[in-house]
Amino acid sequence: MLFHSSVRKELARSFGATLVVLITIVMTMTLIRTLSQASRGSVNPQEILMVMGYTVLGYLPPLLTMSLFIAIVGTLSRMWRDSEMVIWFGAGRGLSSFLKPLLAFAWPILVVIAVLALAVWPWANEQAQGLRDRYGSRGDLERVAPGQFQESANGARVFFLDKDTPDNRSGKNIFISTVERGKETVTSARTGRIITQGDSQFLLLSDGQRIERTADDGELQVSEFAELGNRVGAASPGSRDSVPARARSTLALLREPTPANQGELAWRLGLALAAFNFVVIAITVSSVNPRAGRSGNLLFALFAFIVYYNLLNLGQSWIGTGRIGLHVFVLALHGGVLALGLLWLGKQHNNWSWKPRLRRMEAAP
Repeated sequence: MLFHSSVRKELARSFGATLVVLITIVMTMTLIRTLSQASRGSVNPQEILMVMGYTVLGYLPPLLTMSLFIAIVGTLSRMWRDSEMVIWFGAGRGLSSFLKPLLAFAWPILVVIAVLALAVWPWANEQAQGLRDRYGSRGDLERVAPGQFQESANGARVFFLDKDTPDNRSGKNIFISTVERGKETVTSARTGRIITQGDSQFLLLSDGQRIERTADDGELQVSEFAELGNRVGAASPGSRDSVPARARSTLALLREPTPANQGELAWRLGLALAAFNFVVIAITVSSVNPRAGRSGNLLFALFAFIVYYNLLNLGQSWIGTGRIGLHVFVLALHGGVLALGLLWLGKQHNNWSWKPRLRRMEAAP
C-alpha cells in the first residue's frame, strides 16, 4: 500500500542516519573515558577496544530507542509541515491510522531492544567487569609502569621501579612504601627480581635500605641489607557475591529477588516497555503548526525522552531501597504513560476539545 510503503521508506532512512550519528557520538565519549581509565591503571591499555566495545554494546537499547523515537517524530513532523497530513486526512486516514505502519516498521527494532536489554546488557557488563577485575588482580610487579608510582592490589603498598627485562621478572631502582600493622616502612633497593615459591611470588631485593617508623611513638629504625624478600603475589579474585546486579543475568535476578536485583530487573524491563511507549508518544508529539517554528516539537520530544529515562533511573533507586515494589512501579510508570499516550492520541484523532462549551444565555422576553 502506498501509504504504508512511503512512511516506512522515510522512517528507515531517518532511523539509520540517526543511529549512525548517535553511535559515533557515544563511541567517541566512551573512548575518551576508557583512555582516562587506562591512564589511571583501571583498564589494561591493550584491552581498550574490548572494554569500549562491551560498553557501547550495553548502551545500544537506549540508543535504538532514541533513534526510533527521533525518526518517527522527524518523519511525521515533516509531513505536517509539508501539508502531507492534509492529503492523508482527506483520503480518510486519521492520525491513529499511523499506528499500524509504524508498529510494522518498529516491531523488529522493539524485539532487538528487548533482547539487548534482557540478555546482552548483563553479558556485556559481565565481560567488561571481568576485564577490569582480571587486570586489577594482577601481580604487584605487573601493576607497576616504569617511572610511575602505583598502588598494590590491596592498596597497602606503593611501588616505583624501572623494569629491566621484557618478561617483567626483574627491575632496578626500586622503591616500596608500606603501611601495615601500625608501621610505616620505606624500602629502597638498587635491583630486584621475581622468584616463585609454591603458589606465592616474592620480589628479592638486592643492595638496599629499609626505614621503619612506628605510628604510635614515632620511633625510627634504619637498616641496610644485601638481600631482602618481599611478597608481591597476585590479589585474590572477587567472590561471586561481589558481582554487581547489572552484571548478573536476568534469570539470576529472578531467582534472587533482592531489592537491588529487582531494581535492576525493573530497569531492563523498562528499556523494552519504554521503547514501545515511545512509538505512541512520537505520534502525539509530532503534530506541528506549519507557521510555527520547526524545532518546538523536537525539543518537547527530547524533553519527554529525558524525563522518561530519568524516571526509570529514579524507579530503580526506589525499588533498590525498598520504597516501592517492582510490579507497582512498572504498572504505574509504563502503564500510566501508555494510557496517557493513547488518550492523547485519541484526542488528536477525534479532535476532542478540553475546553468546556459556553452557552449563550438569552434573556426571556
